[in-house]
Amino acid sequence: MDEEKDVGLKKSSVDSFEKSLEDSGHAEAQETSLNVFDKWASKLNAETKGVDLVLDDEKTDCSIWNAASMWLSANLVIATFSLGALGVTVFGLSFFQCIMVIIFFSLLGASPVAFFSIFGCRLGLRQMILSKYLLGNYGMRIFAFINMIACVGWGAVNIMASAQLLNIVNNGALPPWAGCLILVICTILVTFFGYHVIHYYERWSWIPNLAIFIAIICRMAMAKTFTWGETKGGETTAGNVLSFGGTIFGFASGWTTYASDYTVYQPRNANAYRIFFGILAGLLLPLIFTLILGAACATGTLTNPEWASLYEEKAVGGLVYSILVQDSLHGFGQFLCVLLALSTVANNIPNMYSVAMSAQAFSSYLRIVPRVVWTVCANFVTLAICIPAYYHFESVMENFMNLIAYYLAIYEAMCLSQHFIWNRGRWSAYDYENYMDKRVYPVGLAGVFGFCCGVAGVVVGMNQVWYSGPIGRQIGERGGDIGFELGAGFAFVGFNLMRPIEMKYLGR
Repeated sequence: MDEEKDVGLKKSSVDSFEKSLEDSGHAEAQETSLNVFDKWASKLNAETKGVDLVLDDEKTDCSIWNAASMWLSANLVIATFSLGALGVTVFGLSFFQCIMVIIFFSLLGASPVAFFSIFGCRLGLRQMILSKYLLGNYGMRIFAFINMIACVGWGAVNIMASAQLLNIVNNGALPPWAGCLILVICTILVTFFGYHVIHYYERWSWIPNLAIFIAIICRMAMAKTFTWGETKGGETTAGNVLSFGGTIFGFASGWTTYASDYTVYQPRNANAYRIFFGILAGLLLPLIFTLILGAACATGTLTNPEWASLYEEKAVGGLVYSILVQDSLHGFGQFLCVLLALSTVANNIPNMYSVAMSAQAFSSYLRIVPRVVWTVCANFVTLAICIPAYYHFESVMENFMNLIAYYLAIYEAMCLSQHFIWNRGRWSAYDYENYMDKRVYPVGLAGVFGFCCGVAGVVVGMNQVWYSGPIGRQIGERGGDIGFELGAGFAFVGFNLMRPIEMKYLGR
């Protein structure tokens, strides 16, 4: 009896502490929810809703094409093409090896994005808010904070690839900083208006990009620079395959931590299989196509010295310029280069929209700041980062993609554990209508502990220029990156060991 009394006191004290932590900020957020920024945005018909629950009468987006084309446009861009090229130019794989890595790791990375998109329909909650039900209050805050940094990082990496292309057109008349600024302003113009305008833009923006990539295929075939390369085996190749696979996984799975943000206006009774497979197709088709095309074009640097020289000097911008402009389409090719550079806007839109959701989920004090303000500020922070990083594109992209893969794998391992093991896949386990009541979701001790275990797994398995873990460095001469695989495994074990203890002593 004494033990039960102690447990009851512990639960009461935890609830009181958490309630006092948020109440003052929440009250202020409620009072200022329609401030001057939101009033101004509302007059322009921009979305003013932040992380609040999307109610049934607001769920008016019934189009599966809206959901799928969102990711079709976001992935049919030059940043995806750039990543595919790394398989040849950085990891030294043959074209056949690149294809196998791209298909497998793209499927592995895209599946969680499609799965968590279903949560947006069912619960009407943004990804970070629903993460409270999966990782607990404090576990969610860790990923909300990381997600804010990651969204800005994504934006910077994407803009760098396009700025290179804008810079090389017309003999460098447009300086890198100006190219970055143009892309940031274009992104702001779309993300400012929110969910519905974003979906409308993404519904059509893939069309010119596909036309340009088809032109690249034609010119590549005419140039006769493609080669399958030499397919080698051995430990060193295995290490390169794992490292390249990690970057592919990070890119494909990069939307996981804000997947439901783009389906919250879908009906609550939407067919789950239709949503899952529709979005999975919308992800995989452009991913696999563009990544493989990037790898194919990169093989031209092995057979054509001029292409190799331009790639060395201007990275992927130089490669695309070589294919479309030099001894090719000339002025029209330069026009296509500009259009392709602007494709980055479609890729950056989800990042710059969801950074606001992560910020508002992280703290009720940050929730006071309207979504439109977070969106604009994040874009300019991205600008400040991408200009200096522009000159180190390849190393920045490779390292960033691997770091993204690490934390996403940890997040997915714990969230899927909670949903399938502890919630038994039941949607009734989510009391989404009371999402502001901390008594309906875990405290987050298991989420925090699982995250720490996952970080330990990453440390021993990663293989970066600046650090190689004791396991990662053992794979071949250059090492192999298995950080995201070990991170997921360690997080899974740690989370599921701590979860029953959390439930026993805290009751949730």
